[in-house]
Amino acid sequence: MWQNSRPRPFEKGVEVHEKVTTMDDNTRTELEAAAFRRLVAHLRERSDVQNIDMMNLAGFCRNCLSNWLKEAADAQGVALSRDESREAVYGMSYEAWKAKHQSEATPAQLDAFKKTHRH
Repeated sequence: MWQNSRPRPFEKGVEVHEKVTTMDDNTRTELEAAAFRRLVAHLRERSDVQNIDMMNLAGFCRNCLSNWLKEAADAQGVALSRDESREAVYGMSYEAWKAKHQSEATPAQLDAFKKTHRH
């Protein structure tokens, strides 16, 4: 997954790059965690972006991230409630975030959601 390119000797006048894994698991985990924290911070800053729009365009939303966080905690035997995982993503309780930032879904948003999420 995490690879660097190392030049190999020229083959027929074209430089070929060999993929070499150079990252240990701890470093990879730290980088993934940093990227996750940055994504969460970005979504907190972009409270104007509604969850339904994220679901319609990307197939996931803040709730999905909080569910994935809880699933990871459960898999590791770490006690984390649904409310705690949502607060970790939203930066406040889910109810407070909805009251402050969530708008009523439009008919177009609901229609798009029904078309893309048939489960």
